[in-house]
Amino acid sequence: MYTLYILQCSDGSLYTGIAKDLDKRLETHKQGTGSKYVRARLPFSLVYTEKCKNRSIATKREMAIKKLTRQQKLKLIKK
Repeated sequence: MYTLYILQCSDGSLYTGIAKDLDKRLETHKQGTGSKYVRARLPFSLVYTEKCKNRSIATKREMAIKKLTRQQKLKLIKK
């Protein structure tokens, strides 16, 4: 089981990623070792999660969400 997640960074930008262990992944982001993008925009808040059966499905969903406009992403988050 994988989790797709969206973070809202301190500058208001949205970061989308996937993780097998979400808590562990969030901790790496908090420590500044998760991704360069999030590291430069700490702190962040978790604003959306979605469960996926496997890595393939999670990756496809991540790519689909990354193609959305900011407004579409915000609408998804509000659901």
